[in-house]
Amino acid sequence: MSLDPDPERAALLREVAAEIRETEDAEQVAALVHRVSDLYDPEEQTTTEEIRRAMAFVLEVKERGGIDR
Repeated sequence: MSLDPDPERAALLREVAAEIRETEDAEQVAALVHRVSDLYDPEEQTTTEEIRRAMAFVLEVKERGGIDR
């Protein structure tokens, strides 16, 4: 799979990476790596945009203090 250069996406990923580093939350890192791995799994039907949205949701939930809040 070859991804076209996308400066906006690169910036977004770096922003997310910075947030993860600031929180030092291993679960977020694991979720990101797992979702990205879906891109390379022939059994999965996902896109980079779906991964971005999923990770944005994870970060929003974390910021609000959890899913139960």
